Amino acid sequence: MKTEEIDSIINSIEQRRPLGVDGVMSRVNGTTGRIIEDALLGREISVEDGVHLFNIEDTEEISALALAADQIRKDDVGDVVTYVVNRNINFTNICDVYCGFCNFMADEGDERAYFLSMDEVAERTVEAWEIGATEVCMQGGMHPEIDGNFYIELIKTVKKAVPEMHTHAFSPYEIYYGAKTLGIEEADFIRRLRDVGHNTFPGTAAEVLVEEVRKVIAPRKIPTEVWIRVVKKAHMEGMRTTSTIMYGHLDKRHHWAIHLGILRDIQKETGGFTEFVPLRFIPWNTRLFTHSKGKVKKGPTDLDQLKMYAVSRMMLRGWINNIQVSWVKQGPEFAQFSLTAGANDFGGTLMEEQISRFAGASYGQYFPPEEFRKLTREIGRIPAERDTTYGILRTFENGEA
Repeated sequence: MKTEEIDSIINSIEQRRPLGVDGVMSRVNGTTGRIIEDALLGREISVEDGVHLFNIEDTEEISALALAADQIRKDDVGDVVTYVVNRNINFTNICDVYCGFCNFMADEGDERAYFLSMDEVAERTVEAWEIGATEVCMQGGMHPEIDGNFYIELIKTVKKAVPEMHTHAFSPYEIYYGAKTLGIEEADFIRRLRDVGHNTFPGTAAEVLVEEVRKVIAPRKIPTEVWIRVVKKAHMEGMRTTSTIMYGHLDKRHHWAIHLGILRDIQKETGGFTEFVPLRFIPWNTRLFTHSKGKVKKGPTDLDQLKMYAVSRMMLRGWINNIQVSWVKQGPEFAQFSLTAGANDFGGTLMEEQISRFAGASYGQYFPPEEFRKLTREIGRIPAERDTTYGILRTFENGEA
């Protein structure tokens, strides 16, 4: 849900929107004007340029940034706003990694701890299929007693229950963990998953791909270089992944630009990313925030979120053209506005999403497809249901509910 902090900025942007990009750009000079002009002309925006854009505060410059990003979105992917009908199956919350930003995990024996059986996973898959889902997204805690074979069995279970269901599962950390527990190379583990029918991987566990940040917020997770290595291996094995950032905690704005530069470099090499998903840090119930004595931010500001969509649209132009909002973490209203500042995808229906809720998010259960379509039409765009890799399944051009 957007707050009063951003209302004046949004109003300024909307007041200038009728002027068009050229009219707004005529009011912007200097470095900001040069960078935005470069982006509009299709020139590559450097990491240093990205840092500059993340740091702008002038209302005219912010308006120009948002409106130019929206124009680039329109030029590159058109006016269709996509969404996917999916279900999250978080198969266990038992975990011994203790990431500071996570309140989803529980120790074994904790009253909150759970571990779904394969029968329960199959049942949830069938339920999802019966109400129109085309994807199940599966991630869970790093349970100390599971190994890579468990992940393989999860895929087999889903495919046996619903052969047509797309499996979108296992972060680069889970790939690393699965391979390590079996004593095999990561590429071998990826092939084993692929061979039993697995489809795509979420590019989560990225947080911020800068070691000075990662070693504080998640010291027991894989380092940046391993995340990059595993993602590249997945792509080289013909598997697609998403890409993400989880920001607004101990990180700084220049870290965000570095992160975007790393994702762009990977995509230039492999072409394996399907989308970019900015994920705001939800602080309220996390150890990182509650134990920080005021040193950890309460998530990114609304303005920083707006900039993230606009700057990522510019920095990733021509390389990762699908940029997703997060109704779970932002709320539907602010997510809707973000679609007018560079983003083009509404994400998934989820059916239940526990990780963000445990951290203190207000949303995360289920968002009906008809609500995606309604919010899309309110901003003059065309809603469409997609599959996981952005194939369009149905476009709703004639006002169908």
